[in-house]
Formats: sequence, C-alpha cells, structure tokens
Amino acid sequence: MSTHTSNPLPTSDAILDRPLRLLVAWDPGNSASGGREALEFAAWLGRSLPVTIRVTSTFLRPWPATMSMLGSKYQKWRNKESAACVKAVTFALKDLEVPTSQWDREYSTFTDGQNEAQLLTDEATRFEADLILLGSNAAATKGRFLASSTADTLMHSSPMALGLAPRAVKLSKKGVTRVNFAFLDNRSEDSPSLQFAADIADHLDVPLRIIAFSPTGIGDVTLSSAKGIGNEIFDEWNEHALGMLDLARDRVMEFHDSLDVETEIGTGKGWANAVDSLKWKKGDLLCMGSQPMGPLKRVFVGSTASEFLRHVPVPVVIHPHESA
Repeated sequence: MSTHTSNPLPTSDAILDRPLRLLVAWDPGNSASGGREALEFAAWLGRSLPVTIRVTSTFLRPWPATMSMLGSKYQKWRNKESAACVKAVTFALKDLEVPTSQWDREYSTFTDGQNEAQLLTDEATRFEADLILLGSNAAATKGRFLASSTADTLMHSSPMALGLAPRAVKLSKKGVTRVNFAFLDNRSEDSPSLQFAADIADHLDVPLRIIAFSPTGIGDVTLSSAKGIGNEIFDEWNEHALGMLDLARDRVMEFHDSLDVETEIGTGKGWANAVDSLKWKKGDLLCMGSQPMGPLKRVFVGSTASEFLRHVPVPVVIHPHESA
C-alpha cells in the first residue's frame, strides 16, 4: 500500500447521493448534427444511476441580435418549434424506454440565439446540470467520436463536466459494467478526476480500470531514435507509466479498499492502434480529467486529448480540472 499521507481527495458524494442531472443536447430536426447518441447515453446512464434528464434543442438565429424580437410572428414561430421539440423528445424518450420518473418536469426545452455553446451553457446553468451530454458529428466513423464545432468549443470552455457519445455506439443493456480512467500525461496520482472515477465505480459496485498509453505509438519513430537512445527513452517511459499506474492504484485503494482495480498500458503505432490494443466492453465508461485553466474549474482539453478522443470507442466523461 502507498505511504501517502495527504488529506483525502475531494469525492463525488455530493453528486452520487442524489439523481444525476443530465442535460442532453439534441436537435431532432437537424440530421447533420448526428443521431440520438446523446439521448442513448443518458438512457444508458439511467440504467445504472438515478438520473433526471432534460433535453434541450437549439436554433441559431440567422438574423441580427437587434431583430431577435419580431413581435407576434416570432413568438408564434418559437412556440411552434418548441411544441415540435416536445413531441420529438417525448417519442424518443419513450422509444428508448426511459422511465418517466427520470424525466425532468421541463424535460424538453427550446432556445434560440447566435452562439450554440453559450446557449447550452446557459441552459445547463439554469438546470443546474451535472453533465452536458453531446453526440458525435454525423461524419464520424461508426463507434468513434468526432467533435462538432459546438462540442469543440465546450471541450475548451465548459464550466461543468461533459459527456461525449461516439457515433452509433453499442451500449450494454445492463448499463455501466466497468469504469475506466485514462492518464494522458504525467499528472499526479492524486488527480481529483481519478478519484471521481473511483467514486463512480465504487458507487456502482463495478471494476475500475486505470490506463496509460505508451508514446511508442504516439507519433512516428525517427531514424535517429530507431535504436539506442530512442529505445532507452521508450523503456524509461514504460517504466514510468507502470510506476504511475501502481501509485494510482494504491492511492485509490486507500479510500476504496474493496474496489476491484486493474491497470493496463495501451501500445501501438498512433492513437488508433494504442487505443485498440486494449479490450473494450459495451458496458465501459471512460473518465478523464481536463487540463488546468487558470483559477477556474472548467474543462480544457488540449490537442493530445482531442486526438485521443477521436479513437475512443466508448462513452466518455470529461471531469473539469479543479484548481487548488
């Protein structure tokens, strides 16, 4: 066991002792924005956790802000769009067999403006959401996530956690059966995001897998590093990664001594092969932390994480960095 003596890390008890508030971004009238993956993600989480679901649909106004209030015609149009969204959301939630007990009282909302990311953030704040769930761009390969421009913006500025659903992802009918946590850098095993993942796994009574990735598969090997010092660097990194995973496992076990924890390293040429070198299950949920962003608790996903996410075949939760 680790000899670490610092105070316990922040836990997720404040969230896990009540229904998880899920804001689902879904536009039923825009097939280009993707399918129902975000809704399916919400329904899937609802099989394992108490949840409260609100679905919000947005419309980007083509007219200037000064023309936003167009009297009775505008209100009539807005009411019609809102009613259409309620009808579509009602059908979708019933089709996905989401119990009505998991529907928010205002389970379908419609909002319009000139910045979709801001509209979603405002609605999430109003709803006091724990997670904003986003689907993939429709151009993504099946089973992979491709960020839309709105998702990309939120991945660099959201004040709350994000849930990302790959396109046409196949999910376990049993809900979440394993929680994964990915280390993409040298961040400490004291990461609040790791503790967040451990809290969820413990709460659900499912295993936790902590994973890291070898840089031998991240980028091409140059001629000068094919032998000698290149191999030494890779060996040193693998040794470091193994040590980091052991420390992380020990740290988790200090606070969750009955949790089933395993560790793995993904290797391969490029992120696609490194990610695919690990076995993934239909019941897998992947958690990862974001990078620090000044004094604020916000999501900030760097270029490495953005590239990594393009190859992850399971739903992802990005936990905002929490500054000390």
